Amino acid sequence: MDCTESECSQRQDLERILIGRDEIARRVNELGRQITADYAGRELVIICILKGGLPFAADLMRKIDLPLQLEVVGASAYKGATTTTARLRITKDVDHDMAGRHVLLIEDIYDTGNTLHAVHELLDLHKPASLEICALLRKDKPRPTDLPIRYVGFDIEDVFVVGYGLDYKERYRNLPCVGVLKSEIYKE
Repeated sequence: MDCTESECSQRQDLERILIGRDEIARRVNELGRQITADYAGRELVIICILKGGLPFAADLMRKIDLPLQLEVVGASAYKGATTTTARLRITKDVDHDMAGRHVLLIEDIYDTGNTLHAVHELLDLHKPASLEICALLRKDKPRPTDLPIRYVGFDIEDVFVVGYGLDYKERYRNLPCVGVLKSEIYKE
């Protein structure tokens, strides 16, 4: 099942479900096993980009069988719109020293790359031993600068998606699936 009774009012705003709850759970399990194997014998710092990455990061970290630390960073580019703006704000940096640590940056969606690029540059200033990226979704589209995404949950078409942390005007984050939002919702 892709939505519960209480989620159905939001479900009606979706044109279609792109990735269902069960498919997300399977892929998160696979990513957790892969990350556990890749970082075996090392302590990992997971850094989640707020707010959209929270559900993904929470589910993923429970599937990683390693000692780990959780940090969050805040970055804002969407401002309630359906396309990114040229201006990006870093709203929160990490709280602890990342120098010499193995860092895995968690992002909900690799879209234009603006947010991810800015946060990656910020974290690079902290001089981690390694810095890799894990994105739940990667849109199939050209970007001015491509970052290497080591772990990708799903490659998707270039459509406006919500659910599982992704929002439109702070709504739909709690949907357990990823769905394509009806265009009449965001073109009002």
